[in-house]
Amino acid sequence: MSLSPTTEPVRIVRHPDGVVELRLDDPGRGNALDLRTAEALRDTAREVAADPGGAVLLRATGGSFCVGGDLRAFAGRGAQTGPYVHAVATAAHAAIQALHEVPVPVVTAVRGAAAGGGIGLALVGDIVLAARSARLRLAYTAIGLTPDCGASWFLPRLVGPRRAADLILTNRVLTGGDAEAWGLVSRCVDDDELDDAAYRTSADLAAGAGDALRAAKSLLRAGAGDELRRHLAEEARSIAALADGREAQDRMASFLAARGRPKVDDSRAGARQSESVS
Repeated sequence: MSLSPTTEPVRIVRHPDGVVELRLDDPGRGNALDLRTAEALRDTAREVAADPGGAVLLRATGGSFCVGGDLRAFAGRGAQTGPYVHAVATAAHAAIQALHEVPVPVVTAVRGAAAGGGIGLALVGDIVLAARSARLRLAYTAIGLTPDCGASWFLPRLVGPRRAADLILTNRVLTGGDAEAWGLVSRCVDDDELDDAAYRTSADLAAGAGDALRAAKSLLRAGAGDELRRHLAEEARSIAALADGREAQDRMASFLAARGRPKVDDSRAGARQSESVS
């Protein structure tokens, strides 16, 4: 088993059976997305896409899959809020695009919180397994923002426009079981079974008929790549424009104030606890 360096918030683990694991590895921050993490995700996703083995497994260390954007990194930037949010979204979107275009099957394992950008990251998988502890929430409009990471592209295709609108506009929370019933995830499993089930699924795919699996995935994704790319660009434009506005900045500040902790100097981003939209 080959591991990438462990000092980064995202790392690659290459297993001898052909499974290539992309692991979110910043559990103290709930695997939240600030610029450093988004850029690490972009770079590792591109590396995996260039050499994906027989199957890719996307999962996270800790109790949460990904709590979404790090609002503590977004807040207090004034006129620079929009450009910063756009940079985070653009880097994360490059990762989403790279994972969507991986030619081999991608398996995603979701436990705990998946919120904001964590939703799009979870849904990019071909097969998505959720723990019963999973809690999925869009949460963008609650802080004056719009979806990113492809959430507004994946959701209507997975659950239909009515349910997609419900999730995006009301920010309702789905459990792992709810997500399975809605067709948002492939299967819901007990928490203590998630890692084994996700790895076993990935290993079985890696050991399968590789040419046929690649061809089948190509048929499933035919024509979608360019459409997703254009939609991601529009998502980044929209969320950045709103992040520059007073409504979003006031809502983010209120959210953070309600959490009761002062903003920490951004240079300490790697060591602090994040505040996300979950």
